[in-house]
Amino acid sequence: MKRSDITIRDPYVLVHDGIYYLYGTRSETTWSDASGFDCYTSEDLINWEGPIEIFNRDEDFFATQNFWAPEAYVYNDKFYLLTTLGAPNRQKGIYLLEADYPTGPFSLVSERLTPENWAAIDGTLYVENNIPYLIFSHSFETSPDGDMCLLPLSHDLIKPVGEPITLFSAADASWAKPIPFAKSEFGLDGDVYFTDGPSVFKDDDEEVFMLWSSWGTRGYAVGLAKSESGSIKGPWIQLDTPVFPENGGHAMVFTGIDHVKRMAYHFPNDRYKEMPQFAQLVKTNGAYHLQNRTDLS
Repeated sequence: MKRSDITIRDPYVLVHDGIYYLYGTRSETTWSDASGFDCYTSEDLINWEGPIEIFNRDEDFFATQNFWAPEAYVYNDKFYLLTTLGAPNRQKGIYLLEADYPTGPFSLVSERLTPENWAAIDGTLYVENNIPYLIFSHSFETSPDGDMCLLPLSHDLIKPVGEPITLFSAADASWAKPIPFAKSEFGLDGDVYFTDGPSVFKDDDEEVFMLWSSWGTRGYAVGLAKSESGSIKGPWIQLDTPVFPENGGHAMVFTGIDHVKRMAYHFPNDRYKEMPQFAQLVKTNGAYHLQNRTDLS
């Protein structure tokens, strides 16, 4: 199949042994009850095989919705899936699944990693000084400013070993705007911001950046933050201009088999029409921009 035949949100690419593994949120169950996750494979980012179901919940599984943003990692010779899970009777949170292969089957190996009373989504993993960190969004339901948070994990990834700290808030970025539908869809008054889709990378200049998404002047968008210290702990400064400004987002960075740095994201941000997209992420004069966007072809 072609990339345009795949309908997922929140695309995530793992490059392993010369193969691209593509994960994401099933478009058709994003906003309803959900049952699992899939994977697609490719050797060239053009022709894909799948979907391969990598996880399917049984009747007794605690989560029934918010099967969002799965991210796959190779860590300590195992494959791990960080993902959001939720249910009507509990807040959304981040959990960890494990498998012997990138195509699963994955099984739950952790309790909830994020605080019990927080609505938390979109976890990503970053290792610094041999310490694994979970970066995640403290979602607007319990954090109206849209906080991006950092939480140290145990070396086996299955539990937190400290308290979360706030790295920055969506309200800090000049390009991020309050959600215009906060009152109509969620019953929330006042200015409500959101963060989601963090992706942290250190580039060839040893500078540390984070892609993340929020609401901009033209809808869902992707911005870029830079760590002034070169550490995941920041402080973080927000670049004024979004990397991707309109109706698409939840981006991540990966380096291809061809050694090209790319950004994966979904576009359009229209229900049941989302597709994985790729673009080269190019640094010029200290700032990043996109080239060869697939959403333009």
